[in-house]
Amino acid sequence: MTTEAEARFTALVACQSHVAYRVAYAVLLNAHDAEDAVQETFLKLYRHGGWQQAENERAYIARVAMRAAIDRRRATPPAAIDPEIELASPTPGPEYATIVADQQRRIHALIDALPEDLRLPLVLSAFEELNSPHIAQILNIPEGTVRTRLQRARQMLKQKLATLESNRPEVRHA
Repeated sequence: MTTEAEARFTALVACQSHVAYRVAYAVLLNAHDAEDAVQETFLKLYRHGGWQQAENERAYIARVAMRAAIDRRRATPPAAIDPEIELASPTPGPEYATIVADQQRRIHALIDALPEDLRLPLVLSAFEELNSPHIAQILNIPEGTVRTRLQRARQMLKQKLATLESNRPEVRHA
């Protein structure tokens, strides 16, 4: 690879590694395995150079990362879900930051609990901001199926959140 191509690849990794990680985590539900899948993703991309001809770089990387994660999941026995989710809060108050982090942890846990066929389109849409045609291309399914799965995933999350809210104990002030 030429110096110019190496520089482009380095920029690609810096710009798109979060996309690969989110997709890999959505498949594997384990931070360490997701990191390994991201490394495998960029190693494959570096070796084969197909990323240079990609029409949509983000969608291409998401597809390669998804395949690497699925291959990794097949090769390793299932592990427990990683309960530690490091979330940064832009607010300065420690109490508020704790509350927000707990809410985000719960929402991520609910997303992680979705069936894979609903979780992957939701992650690609909500976190990676990909549209239905790109998600359909990545997952190799019809665009209408993507929309249906997104709708079902959002509805399931809404129901689960409503159930959590209704089961939350009331706080009484003295």
